Amino acid sequence: MKKIVVLVSGFGTNLQRIIDCIDNGEISNAKISLVVADRDCYGLQRAENAGILNQLIKRGKSFSENLEKILPENVDLIVLAGFLSILSNEFCEKYQGKIINIHPSLLPKFGGFGMWGMNVHNAVLEAGEKESGATVHYVTTGIDEGEIILQGKVKVEENQTPETLAEKVHQIEYHIFPKAINLALNIPL
Repeated sequence: MKKIVVLVSGFGTNLQRIIDCIDNGEISNAKISLVVADRDCYGLQRAENAGILNQLIKRGKSFSENLEKILPENVDLIVLAGFLSILSNEFCEKYQGKIINIHPSLLPKFGGFGMWGMNVHNAVLEAGEKESGATVHYVTTGIDEGEIILQGKVKVEENQTPETLAEKVHQIEYHIFPKAINLALNIPL
């Protein structure tokens, strides 16, 4: 059984999707061993509701060091699911190839520092893009610069708002995230 640790910062809808996909077999031969949040958020409650060990580690300079202290032994994959803190370079290097992130744009476009949530969707619309989407990628020391595992695209409509675009992209995230987790865990699709 592969061990997954999920990091969250918010409502935890992608965490819930992962939980559901493990329960229904869409993600096979894996379990979430731990959920960690960098702020008090509903994602911790979702983990609690599912009977998953969870912990709050306050964000800050020592977050990565504190996270490493509580990681399960032989963790197979660390999944950033709506996680807003930046992991230290040392942590990213130590767990290279074992950390993935979901980002609400078609990277390499609209990634990097400050590009999260509505900031991304506003930037996509302001740039007049015809499509957007979501990307699951490996985490490296460069923000949103890691190798792409999977992308899903959506058409940007003429009268799209940041909120309606966010909802369309979120639906794509639900679709590609479990597939990307299977790929990262080397589980056949």
